[in-house]
Amino acid sequence: MDAADMGDDLKDVLVTAEDLDRRLGELARQIDEDYAGKEVLLVGVLRGAVMVMADLSRKLRTPLQMDWMAVSSYGSGTKTSGVVRILKDLDQDVTGRHVLIVEDIIDSGLTLSWLRSNLVGRGAASVEIATTLRKPKAAKVAVPVKYVGFEIPDEFVVGYGLDYAEKYRNLPFVGTLSPHVYQK
Repeated sequence: MDAADMGDDLKDVLVTAEDLDRRLGELARQIDEDYAGKEVLLVGVLRGAVMVMADLSRKLRTPLQMDWMAVSSYGSGTKTSGVVRILKDLDQDVTGRHVLIVEDIIDSGLTLSWLRSNLVGRGAASVEIATTLRKPKAAKVAVPVKYVGFEIPDEFVVGYGLDYAEKYRNLPFVGTLSPHVYQK
């Protein structure tokens, strides 16, 4: 699926596939430098981080292992409930490990702040965060993010793992939807 396949559902492309690929290469080089001589455990946050986790991991030269978590702070609506639930926990122990959380996007930072604290509390040697996208104006809590692909405006975005009603995750770029898609 690409921009042409979306017809009038696509409003704008914010980050192209080429820009994503280039920036992930830059981030991978920095991560390789920072983790020289260490093994890192990449922890992908399901489901949105699937694309970035796959692409970033293939660009890294650092020895690594991968695991996944699914967490939620949303109830039945679109507003955070303030309570974080683990829907799928890690299969591996993080004690003494260098953990790099891989995220698709950081909005409020509430869930990610909780997740980072949780992994530190489990005894990880270090916990850092890498994200494809960050919305600085949407932040409600300060979360130390070491690796940021792109800072974007506080708009609802889709593509590259991000969805609207489980659609558009497979877009190779990040874009915004036309209002008629979600104002039904």
